[in-house]
Amino acid sequence: MESSFTFYTFLSLVGCIAAGIFFAWVLYSKADHVSKNVRYLLAVIRATLVTIISFLLFFPLLRTISYELEKPLIIIGQDNSISAGQVKAAGFNSTRYEMELEELSDKLSEKYDVRKYSFSDTVSSGFDFSYKGKLTNAYKFISKINDELQNRNIGAVILSSDGIFNRGGSPLYDLSKLKAPVYTIALGDTIPKKDLKIANVNSNDIVYLDNEFVIEVQVQAFESKGALPVLKVSEAGRELSSTLVAVSSNPFVKTLALKVKATKLGTQKYTLTLTSLPGEVSTANNTRHIFIDVIDARQKVLIAAAVSHPDVAIFKQAIASNEHYEVNVVVGEDLNNLNPADYGLIILYQLPSTYNVAIPFLNGVKASTASLWFVLGAQSNLAAFNQMQTALTYVGNNNSLQQSYSDINPKFTAFDIDAQSAKIIEGFDPLLAPLGSISVNTNATIALTQRVGKIKTQYPQLIFTTDKGKKMEYLIGEGLWRWKLSEAKNNIEGTAVGNLISKSVQYLSLKDDKRKFKVYSTKSSFDEDEPILLNAALYNDSYKPVNSPDVGIQIKNSQGKSYNFLFTRTDAAYQLDAGTLPAGNYSYTATTKLGDKPYTAKGIFFINNVVAEYQQTTANHQLLASMAAQTNGKMYHPVQLLNIYKDILNNDQIKTLSYEDRKYEELINYKWLFALTLVLLSVEWFFRKRTGEV
Repeated sequence: MESSFTFYTFLSLVGCIAAGIFFAWVLYSKADHVSKNVRYLLAVIRATLVTIISFLLFFPLLRTISYELEKPLIIIGQDNSISAGQVKAAGFNSTRYEMELEELSDKLSEKYDVRKYSFSDTVSSGFDFSYKGKLTNAYKFISKINDELQNRNIGAVILSSDGIFNRGGSPLYDLSKLKAPVYTIALGDTIPKKDLKIANVNSNDIVYLDNEFVIEVQVQAFESKGALPVLKVSEAGRELSSTLVAVSSNPFVKTLALKVKATKLGTQKYTLTLTSLPGEVSTANNTRHIFIDVIDARQKVLIAAAVSHPDVAIFKQAIASNEHYEVNVVVGEDLNNLNPADYGLIILYQLPSTYNVAIPFLNGVKASTASLWFVLGAQSNLAAFNQMQTALTYVGNNNSLQQSYSDINPKFTAFDIDAQSAKIIEGFDPLLAPLGSISVNTNATIALTQRVGKIKTQYPQLIFTTDKGKKMEYLIGEGLWRWKLSEAKNNIEGTAVGNLISKSVQYLSLKDDKRKFKVYSTKSSFDEDEPILLNAALYNDSYKPVNSPDVGIQIKNSQGKSYNFLFTRTDAAYQLDAGTLPAGNYSYTATTKLGDKPYTAKGIFFINNVVAEYQQTTANHQLLASMAAQTNGKMYHPVQLLNIYKDILNNDQIKTLSYEDRKYEELINYKWLFALTLVLLSVEWFFRKRTGEV
């Protein structure tokens, strides 16, 4: 540290000294009764005191300058992934390489500040040559350096890797932020080895029970020309299909479309296996697992009518176009032979009717849990209709019919009616309905309102509501067949009628989940390096969300090992981050208690083995060379490793930096000046008292 001392400071100091000498001379020049030695001592003390006090008065701040030297930082990053340790070039000696890398670090430590790291899916300090990392994320390594050593004197980065970066992308862009040369050590082998692998798998996440679905599998082969491996698909140990793959070239790529039939409900695990060849560099990439949710979305829909009518055919055509619905049309007294409980949706076309048919069937419908769609027309028995349900009251006269056009309700949100379909529907011919008044007795969503001529009314024409827990729909009017003819006559593209019917059926068929306690994982399958996230929701009897009780969960793997957790509360629900777990099949049971009533929820999820390190085994030395060239560094092979030391020494850009720190400090903060002043005053007072000057 050094103090700044300018010519101005020098003159000021001379002035303060002169003032001190002047006061000392005035005070002691005529003190002849004091001995010469004491007089000189007191004069020096007085001169010093005045000088110090003057300097404190006129120069309260003192500027100081300090210099700090910072050695260059040399960062050494060692790739600790499986691929870096599994595939080795001919002649590579692992023991020698590890010793020389440690030797390089020691030699560099004599002149530089060396930081050693190992990276794979994580970044850790020090060298780790276990090669157990299941991913290679060089981006995370470079980001860690950027975050921890920002604005430090980074002289160089030594990166030892095979160039296979399967997470985080290429670190080329982030390397430029370091502003330091990168010296790469090229591990691995660029010569392809004999290897078969399942490179990619595409399939639907959701399929329907008893439907066939396609799994697209991309098979790759290296140095395996003439081989005849077999690609098998199995589920729960049962082989579903096998396909012979003829490897006809080096390298070889082929995409196969495998058809599989979904025979079980729930989340199903399908295993794809490619038979291995003798001498393969890795067989871990010959197997892949996929997880598919198999659901039974097929609904049985009954169209019940008193008599045949062209509208019934329109309903059947629109619904049957969706393969997930099984449509049954039954007319008249034949309805009494049916069990309404067998159907998820029943369309009552002008039932109850004035013909008083199928009374036993209608009584069964009233007691069933099926969603209902009432279509009212000239043959509807309005009195019986009002008794069969409570959401709507229709007071009218079947002997008089009224024509009513359709207007779209712009506030309707139960499902989407696009602008083009809305315009088409509003231009259709009118429907025929009994003349009368309609009262809606519950909360309802209106899709269409009635328009008489050009006069818009508030009477509903197509209504959705809920009655005693059952979804209900009402269409006031018959004559949909006229709408269909209008579409054909005017060559209207698409089918507004069919879309309206099919969307209505989808809405009515969708069952609401009324469970009061729900627990579900964010995905049905996770990779083993992913955190396991689960959500939970609890509802009271009014179906309002609550989260006051604790929610516990036990997660169990297929071997019976259990993991117990407690959910964390969010604003109105619960959330759990269970961290990472080993690969395998897991089930969970969550429990809670609201009041005196206990609740339980169960589920399953799967954790996949991470096989990214086995997907590419050929080293990417070209990327390592690009990283070095971009930063004015150089790429080395392991046998040249110790040459890095000489090149770093000869690099003029890698220098020790000197940092200058200037600061101003108040002189009054120097306590030794106060102490000195106090001592000098005391000494002077003592001698003056002794000599009689005071």
